[in-house]
Amino acid sequence: MDDWYRVDGQALLLSLRLAAWTTAVLVVLGLPVAAWIAFSRARWKFLAEAVVALPLVLPPTVLGFYLLVGLGPRSPLGGLYQAVTGRILPFSFEGLLVASVLYSLPFAVQPFAAAFAAVDRSLLEAAESLGASRARTFFRVVLPLSRPGIVAGAVLAFAHTLGEFGVVLMVGGNLPGATRTVSIAIFDDVQALDYARAGRTSLLLLAVSFAVLGVTYGLQRRARPSWLPR
Repeated sequence: MDDWYRVDGQALLLSLRLAAWTTAVLVVLGLPVAAWIAFSRARWKFLAEAVVALPLVLPPTVLGFYLLVGLGPRSPLGGLYQAVTGRILPFSFEGLLVASVLYSLPFAVQPFAAAFAAVDRSLLEAAESLGASRARTFFRVVLPLSRPGIVAGAVLAFAHTLGEFGVVLMVGGNLPGATRTVSIAIFDDVQALDYARAGRTSLLLLAVSFAVLGVTYGLQRRARPSWLPR
């Protein structure tokens, strides 16, 4: 009974680190992509939207296989990475990060784009009439008004990455301390018939995910205008 509280802390910390880095990268890369989707009038924009949404319907094993091939040492990106670092991208934390960014892309970009599209166009026209550049309008008008959607997208990306299984297993394998995430640790415990440890780790992951979502929705509720019902 002395180990009732023990979980795979190393796997949990790795998952939290991966989720944090993935969220940071998606905020940096996803905001301009979402802005283009929200404001572009290109006739082929639907193709870009389909590419962004593809991970939502593509089986994780299929996406993981293509990423494994695309990040391998025989690919341009994988070969360049190996030439610079002397290591391969698959079965590394960096490879997991690339895979997680692509797999969680729609969970960040779609809420970002929806928030941008909901901004009142008259405010943008007013800023333009006052001589503000597009960049200044975006940073001073669009971003502040879209904060709830940006926060929601970031949290969804974080939570989604925290529970990833298929893609990370295909690209990263199961290397303790390097690519063994908490979802893989739970799978290993179940395979070993250690249901007690799997249950403890699952409960901890559930608590962390619920806490992240609860804090986020609480902050969003506090940020709503005073004239809206609470």
